[in-house]
Amino acid sequence: MLLRHIARPLLASSFIYDGVQAARNPSEHVATAKTGSALATQALGAEPLSEKQVTTLVRAHGIATAAAGTLLALGKAPRASAMALALLTLPLAVVNQPFTAPKEERGPRTERFLRNLASVGAALIAGADLEGRPGLSWRVQQARAARAEAKAAAES
Repeated sequence: MLLRHIARPLLASSFIYDGVQAARNPSEHVATAKTGSALATQALGAEPLSEKQVTTLVRAHGIATAAAGTLLALGKAPRASAMALALLTLPLAVVNQPFTAPKEERGPRTERFLRNLASVGAALIAGADLEGRPGLSWRVQQARAARAEAKAAAES
């Protein structure tokens, strides 16, 4: 369908842009990422990450996001790349959640949080798109039915 060929690149464009910006200018994202990494390391009982490690993680996350967005835009493995984008965006939503933020930060964080949630939702919808083809569960069900039919025919 023509709509998919237009909608996927449009959806992917924001992921690609955000990924490239994070990879090229990680310093803009390090403070937020440091907060998120501190929560994760504390929950895991590990030592906090250094600034250099967080910067490397921000760059790697940006590259992965841009790569998955590019694959989605090009229609290469669109379901897998859309699901990867959803999974890559979830940590951003967690870090940007406004519920524990100081009052002066709640407005901008709420905006980023909602944008991240919308991106996750859009990526999940794109990842669930079967393009009119049967899904895996239907294929398994059909294979089982054919096998049972063949077995019944062989026994009679």
